[in-house]
Amino acid sequence: MAEHESLEFGKADFVLLDTVSTPEFMANLKLRFEKGRIYTYIGEVVVSVNPYRSMNIYGRDTIEQYKDRELYERPPHLFAIADAAYKAMKRRNKDNCIVISGESGAGKTEASKYIMQYIAAITNPGQRAEVERVKNMLLKSNCVLEAFGNAKTNRNDNSSRFGKYMDINFDFKGDPIGGHISNYLLEKSRVIVQQSGERSFHSFYQLVLGGPEQLLRSLHIQKDPAAYNYIKVGRQVKSSINDAADFKAVADAMKVIGFAPEEIQTVYKILATILHLGNMKFASDGDVTLIENGKLVSVLGELLSTKQENVEKALLYRTVSTGRDVIDKQHTEQEASYGRDALAKAIYERLFCWIVGRINDIIEVKNYDAKVHGKNTVIGVLDIYGFEIFQNNSFEQFCINYCNEKLQQLFIQLVLRQEQEEYQREGIPWKHIDYFNNQIIVDLVEQQHKGIFAILDEACMNVGKVTDEMFLQALNSKLAKHAHYSSRKLCPTDKSLEFDRDFRIRHYAGNVVYSVVSFIDKNKDTLFQDFKRLLYNSSNPVLKAMWPEGKLSITEVTKRPLTAATLFRNSMISLVENLSSKEPYYVRCIKPNDLKSPLLFEDERCRHQVEYLGLLENVRVRRAGFAYRQTYERFLQRYKMISQFTWPNHDLPTDREAVMRLVQGCGFEQDVAYGKTKVFIRTPRTLFTLEEQRAQMVQRIVIFLQKVWRGTIARLQYRRMRAALTIIRFYRRYKVKSYIREVARRFHNVLSMKDKGKHVKWPTPPKVLRKFEEALQGIYNRWRASHLIRTLPPEDLPQVRAKVAALETLKGHRADLGLQRAWEGNYLKRDKPEAVSSFTLVSSELQRKDKFMSVLFSCHVRKINRFNKAEDRAILITDRHLYKMDPLKQYKPMKSIPLYNVTGVSVSPGKDQLVVFHTKDSRDLIACLQGVVPPSESRVGELVGVLASHFKSEKRKLQVSTVSPIQCSMHGKKCTIVVETKINQSQPDFTKSRSGYILSVPGN
Repeated sequence: MAEHESLEFGKADFVLLDTVSTPEFMANLKLRFEKGRIYTYIGEVVVSVNPYRSMNIYGRDTIEQYKDRELYERPPHLFAIADAAYKAMKRRNKDNCIVISGESGAGKTEASKYIMQYIAAITNPGQRAEVERVKNMLLKSNCVLEAFGNAKTNRNDNSSRFGKYMDINFDFKGDPIGGHISNYLLEKSRVIVQQSGERSFHSFYQLVLGGPEQLLRSLHIQKDPAAYNYIKVGRQVKSSINDAADFKAVADAMKVIGFAPEEIQTVYKILATILHLGNMKFASDGDVTLIENGKLVSVLGELLSTKQENVEKALLYRTVSTGRDVIDKQHTEQEASYGRDALAKAIYERLFCWIVGRINDIIEVKNYDAKVHGKNTVIGVLDIYGFEIFQNNSFEQFCINYCNEKLQQLFIQLVLRQEQEEYQREGIPWKHIDYFNNQIIVDLVEQQHKGIFAILDEACMNVGKVTDEMFLQALNSKLAKHAHYSSRKLCPTDKSLEFDRDFRIRHYAGNVVYSVVSFIDKNKDTLFQDFKRLLYNSSNPVLKAMWPEGKLSITEVTKRPLTAATLFRNSMISLVENLSSKEPYYVRCIKPNDLKSPLLFEDERCRHQVEYLGLLENVRVRRAGFAYRQTYERFLQRYKMISQFTWPNHDLPTDREAVMRLVQGCGFEQDVAYGKTKVFIRTPRTLFTLEEQRAQMVQRIVIFLQKVWRGTIARLQYRRMRAALTIIRFYRRYKVKSYIREVARRFHNVLSMKDKGKHVKWPTPPKVLRKFEEALQGIYNRWRASHLIRTLPPEDLPQVRAKVAALETLKGHRADLGLQRAWEGNYLKRDKPEAVSSFTLVSSELQRKDKFMSVLFSCHVRKINRFNKAEDRAILITDRHLYKMDPLKQYKPMKSIPLYNVTGVSVSPGKDQLVVFHTKDSRDLIACLQGVVPPSESRVGELVGVLASHFKSEKRKLQVSTVSPIQCSMHGKKCTIVVETKINQSQPDFTKSRSGYILSVPGN
């Protein structure tokens, strides 16, 4: 049963229909067509409906899906049949054939191409050059045969007007090594006449419309189909054919196959000869018949590489031998025209057969010894015309329908035989199947002495003038009592038949009325010996080789040539014998409508094809009481998850017992029969129930498998992750140890070094130790600093601590911190020596009064007073207070701020000396250090450093900010101090602004 197709697309196998009836068959076929499913099985037969559109189901991906898969494992497809035939040939070393049948336009030719494409794609995995060459020639041969054997008809733009059977030979490895093509009944009458809306063979239009100008000039051909009587009917016919492009493709294909340049040129000359023959007209002048357009005779002589007078004589005269005498009998105008048309048809048929033979010469298996190379096996592909019922059915349709009768008989017999043999092998009772046995119709046509072919041959052999009407009279007299034959004489009231013209055959596909007009002529297929001698005597060796019978002497007595009917009957018998010796596979093609529409499904049109293809009989034979059968092993493989006794594997003695236990568990034992190797299921409903139960279990199994698989994946990922982390951990440990060993090695004698290892270069750490390196370098620097500090006098330690504090708070924020000079702290004693006594007296008094221990910093400043005015002052910072003094009044203390009230200090990032002391009561002190000697010396870093060091010693935090502009509060009001540089400014000074104050500093 096909996978991946739900019942919304209909049943993928007609054998699984609930009831075998025409309405149900048609409903399923129509549903699948409308859903885009053009293939359906009848067991191992593929029913194909022409989609009349391109479908993306033949690419490399699709080929891979069907390669080495069983027939039921994938949805129905041509590739499945091709793969089944190839596998059967390779596994069982047995010859196979694929029979493709259906009416014109049903898609037979395309089906054969896809089968060839699939076989070519799956063979020669070793890419052997010789095998690739053979595959390429087999595929290219299709292109050439289509050009010379196909034509546009009212039903099909690329209708095969001949039957084709191709054998593909394979070596013991299953690679193609050659092939052979047989052709049947080319519709050569199409060369001279076509129905309205149809064309002659593609080759003529390809030459006229696609041939290069130089070639056409050499052939005396105009680039206009309307100029030639034989093909002008098709000049206005619309089609999808690109003749110019096809001409190049065919020419390239012939070169690839191996046609020599002179052979290709001869082919073009023959096509041109036929076109010119069609334009040749005859006229009568008394008893003399003349050629009206005599110039064409010289053209024909040139193209046929023979003398002009020989061409003219062959067209106007017939050489007759009467014993020893040889006379030239002149044709009448009618006889000359008949001879011209017969010559055109014969030349084209001989050309086509020569092309097929030439291809066979090239692709046939050469130098193959079975003892050395192994058995040579074959897959045959038969692409032959389907049953035809036209408005006017003539000799060709009669032969074609006879061919279909033979193939239908073979089809039913082989399918029936296969079914009976399988039932017998499995020990299942065989139930008789009622089906239409068309042996009676085959006998009606081909039986010796009594059949229609025999009566026709007898009429052709009679001496004297025999007409088609006389042939019909013979049929009426000899077949009057046959149940499947009738005519107007036998059924006078049947007005659908014309007197002396029509007869009716009740074929298995339906009733067909044939017109006997031209039956005698077409069966005789007369071609005057003069034409054969003319062509044999050509100086063109290719053309000469096509007509070997032309070498016979005029007086030489020969056997009567076999008639067309006898030749066709013999070829059909040979074909059926050939197919009977092989294991057959079938593709039945159906044409959904006559409008070539991809959307229209004409029920009556399709029903008629289903009937004459015998598809319903095929279903009945295939079912034979049981809709489905499968080997126990494969049945278990598909359905074992349904039963606890068989999932995941059974422990019963045999697969047969396991299947019986499974079926009993489902309650279907009454609907099942057990063969020796297969289980047989009677009704499709049982199979669908099994499928539904399987689908439910598969969903649960998939979820379970997903769970297990995801768990397995997660555990594998965890293990890999844990292993990776272990590796990383050990690797990091190794890198850390290596780094630490290297650091220890480099700093081994650092204590004895003069600079305590300052010159030693640190090794590059791994990424994981970069922070560790920073910490380690910090530890080293502190160790080195501690050693250096131990060498310092005790009185210098406060200054060092202050510088360290300044560095920690201002590094990276201000350029000059004054670290390179000694910090004096109490600059009021140094900046104005003349006022030292006054300052000393005041500071002593303040020390006595406020009990401070030391002076941290003192300096002259320019500050903002409470009236928002700038004034000169001095500040004295002790370990307890910040004093503001008036230097003009002998450093009289103006006001003091307890240090515990100071919360932070803000300085600018520039070179100015601006300092803002922030207080808890929002009465910040804004000051600019001045009176600095030398003027370039910066004391801001020292001020911040000593304050920060002092606060740190008291375990308090001083908030230091380096920003511009500086935000502060004056008497509870927020204000902003901006620093600006002025070129003409001599000393720093404050001015009032809208948002606060501006400190102007000198720019030079």
